[in-house]
Amino acid sequence: MTINWTDVGAAIEVAPQSARRVETVMGAIAVFRTMADEYYAVFDKCPHKGGPLSEGIVHGRAIACPLHNWSISLESGEALGADAGKGCTPTVPLRVENGRILLGLNF
Repeated sequence: MTINWTDVGAAIEVAPQSARRVETVMGAIAVFRTMADEYYAVFDKCPHKGGPLSEGIVHGRAIACPLHNWSISLESGEALGADAGKGCTPTVPLRVENGRILLGLNF
């Protein structure tokens, strides 16, 4: 499968331990930056009740949903801890190139 890389903005625009919501034809995607300058992208919807993950708190390589505090892995999109195995939000391929965030959006 060929990945269509789409530029969604400057990497520096996402502060460490925060997120940016990106509207795409595939739906809203949350782009996260960890304290270690790692970037991840998942659909902006918690697998529990659909909470906006872009409004959650980044901790390590996970995000805490703002509605019910579910912890979601930014690497796999899977629920962690006591909620492990109860749900998953799709991840989106991401790469940073020349200071720009590129999402792998397939149409």
